[in-house]
Amino acid sequence: MNWRTAITLALVVGALLSGIAVWRAQERLKSVAPDAAAPDYVLHDFSIVALNATGQRAFTLKAPLLERNPNDHSMTLQTPTFTFPDKQNRLWEATSKTAWVSDKAEEVRLRGDVLMRSPTGQSQAELRSDKMNVFPQQNRAVSDDLVTVSQPGVILRGRGFEAQMDQDRVNLKSEVRAQYDPNVSR
Repeated sequence: MNWRTAITLALVVGALLSGIAVWRAQERLKSVAPDAAAPDYVLHDFSIVALNATGQRAFTLKAPLLERNPNDHSMTLQTPTFTFPDKQNRLWEATSKTAWVSDKAEEVRLRGDVLMRSPTGQSQAELRSDKMNVFPQQNRAVSDDLVTVSQPGVILRGRGFEAQMDQDRVNLKSEVRAQYDPNVSR
């Protein structure tokens, strides 16, 4: 083997190894999700009023921690307490372990031990679920999970629901069971 063949083989092997290294580096960069970016700001022990596109209150929020995603401007929260006004300006209160709020406050995803209370009045309903999505501008809350609706004297359980908050109406979708309990009250 002459020296030209040895140099050519060394260059081919070097080029092949360099190509593999570049390919692996690109794969590592692709595996980092864009949502994994560090938050562009963090709030601790705060209270805010979020407005919708028309400048009306979408919800009020208190929580110990908020982190905003710089890519999609969504917010993630720890142990939040929300109040959602309905069309009559009555306040529905919701709490959960975590929450996600879309960029324009059009959707709120509550996760973990979700509790939503209807405004003080005739219905006095409590809705409990592990997951619930609230659409403040539509005065609507939905879930496909198990839900318990408690009112004085009645407990309803089912899978999936849709609540029309401005109409004090809750529709359970399936596996509905009712229990009369005269001792249930607020």
